[in-house]
Amino acid sequence: MGAGSGRIAADAVRARLKAGDELAFLDVREEGPYSRAQPLFAVNLPLSRFEQDVARLLPRPTVPILLFDGGEGLALPAKRLLAALGYHDATEVAGGLEGWQAAGGALFRDVNVPSKAFGEWVETHRRTPMIEAEDLHDLQRRRADVVVLDCRPFHEYHRMAVPGAVNCPGAELVLRAGGQIRSPDTLVVVSCAGRTRSIIGAQSLINAGLPNPVRALRNGTIGWHLAGLSLELGADRRAGIPAADRLAWARQAAADVASRAGVQVITADSLARFEREAEARTLFRFDVRSPEEHAAGHAGGFFNAPGGQLIQATDEYVGIRGARIVLADDDGVRALMTASWLRQMGWRDVFVLADSLADRLDGTGAWRPAPPAPEPAAPEVSAEALSVLLRNDRAVVADLAPSPAHAAGHIPGARFLLRSRLESDLRRCGAGDRTLVLTSPDGRLARHVRPDAAALADRRPLAVLTGGTAAWQQAGLPLETGIEAPLSPPDDVYKRPYEGIDNADEFMRAYIDWELQLVAQIRQDGTARFAPI
Repeated sequence: MGAGSGRIAADAVRARLKAGDELAFLDVREEGPYSRAQPLFAVNLPLSRFEQDVARLLPRPTVPILLFDGGEGLALPAKRLLAALGYHDATEVAGGLEGWQAAGGALFRDVNVPSKAFGEWVETHRRTPMIEAEDLHDLQRRRADVVVLDCRPFHEYHRMAVPGAVNCPGAELVLRAGGQIRSPDTLVVVSCAGRTRSIIGAQSLINAGLPNPVRALRNGTIGWHLAGLSLELGADRRAGIPAADRLAWARQAAADVASRAGVQVITADSLARFEREAEARTLFRFDVRSPEEHAAGHAGGFFNAPGGQLIQATDEYVGIRGARIVLADDDGVRALMTASWLRQMGWRDVFVLADSLADRLDGTGAWRPAPPAPEPAAPEVSAEALSVLLRNDRAVVADLAPSPAHAAGHIPGARFLLRSRLESDLRRCGAGDRTLVLTSPDGRLARHVRPDAAALADRRPLAVLTGGTAAWQQAGLPLETGIEAPLSPPDDVYKRPYEGIDNADEFMRAYIDWELQLVAQIRQDGTARFAPI
């Protein structure tokens, strides 16, 4: 059945994905269950993030939207919420997980699966050269001519890195690697936390024709840790812009790679035409520079998506398959390299703006699209007044924050609540005749949830904490940590095995094993159109 009415069968969804139709395929479950089993190209957008992320992930309100859940009935409330936000062409996918498998679709676990699967596909088809952790450690011990470039965002690198590594995020590698190379014989090793980014990073340098030997560190910091080697904590080395001759090489190399991948370079006139057509054809505009550069000066309409992360987690930035994507930078390297990888991942309409972003900067801070709907009015209570109510046992607080934020610090006695479980769990708060106060980190989500909560609150007093939990903390009031007596199970966030070294070794090994079998699973699924150059 067509979008906008009834339901659509899973086999029809698979056919539309294979055909390259422009559509949004959303999995509206929480990240926990999503991470355990999901279709390959389903973008995770839980109900708790709709108002926050829908305008960014779905910039065209008229796009056909296909809503997937696990069979627990979340697609219908998601459809209603989308309609309230101005998205009226939404259809539920019939059958949930069982229906998807019955239609021949594979189910994948973890997150950012298309990007990780693509990395493994590249390694398999291009045979990206690798180096073992023990061999790199031996080279470092012998003071060999080797440089390690950590291609993750700075905050990940700063948390833990291979000793001596220099931070050079993925899309920066072709731009900045030349400034770190001492001689034509210098061995360049690209590292990340696991596999994907180091494979893509090393292959970027190889595709660009870097004359030096290049290797990806096999299994990244996970592999280093599992080899019994110590990681460096708090590193702060950053790769700088190279000398003029190497910068010229980087620009020419990036242009050559982009041309081979089929990237189109467009002028401001073409971008203006795309913008005029955006009501009929979805347009994403990304500034692929670093967050610091974007915040110092950004161009309106260009959301910040550092190039390496855009490739590593494309589904966190682009919610509509088949959309147009325009990338821009101020150096003539990063956007071209990023676009080359998007093309190889199967995104057909990828463009790079020829004009430098430096000529378009008109604001500071992070640019975000306007929210699709204003925050609804709601009865409010200030932090100071709530403190009095709690002291006199006249209020109960339900906290809609993500579970890690709730565990890190919440109003004393506040109980963790998931929006997706509002109907089943809100009544368990035991408010009685006490005022039920909703809070969230900044209060915005609480405001949006309040109308639905009011319908379930059996006429008991219901208010929203002004400014959310941040206002409570700013008022100097105490916070509790941990998650005690939650109303909802804290299954909204998946803990990545490659984040930190406090994960059990068997989980890290299992994660690497999972990545290694992705190529076979991609072949089984049949909806991907990966084409490494």
